[in-house]
Amino acid sequence: MAKRATQTNESERSDRSFVEGVDFYFEDGLMVLTEKFLRRRGRCCDNGCRHCPYDGKRDTAK
Repeated sequence: MAKRATQTNESERSDRSFVEGVDFYFEDGLMVLTEKFLRRRGRCCDNGCRHCPYDGKRDTAK
């Protein structure tokens, strides 16, 4: 029996889910993480992310 797809809103999503258009998008074949996702992750990875909400300092939001 096939599973039926259900639509969930953001508050119902698990913290581990990863949704295109909300958490990331593709540009020129590369995945770009959104500021919303990076804030929810809660730390800077020091990789120079385009939408990084941190000022190059771990755990310190701009």
